[in-house]
Amino acid sequence: MATLERRIAMADKTDPNKIKGPGGLNMRELHELVKKSHAHDQASGRQHNKLAQPQNRWQRLVRYVWDKKKG
Repeated sequence: MATLERRIAMADKTDPNKIKGPGGLNMRELHELVKKSHAHDQASGRQHNKLAQPQNRWQRLVRYVWDKKKG
């Protein structure tokens, strides 16, 4: 009988509807929110220019220093 009770307890622990995450949301709700957020970020994100040349080290350094001065 103890093993049956242990299996039931284990099944309860692995059920995403019963595990609580941050903010009191269960894991399934949290997963859905993360998926929506990721899709929103992907849709609103800047489109990459495939024709643009990659920046060299000097350009990256200048951009880094410029951003540090601004902010």
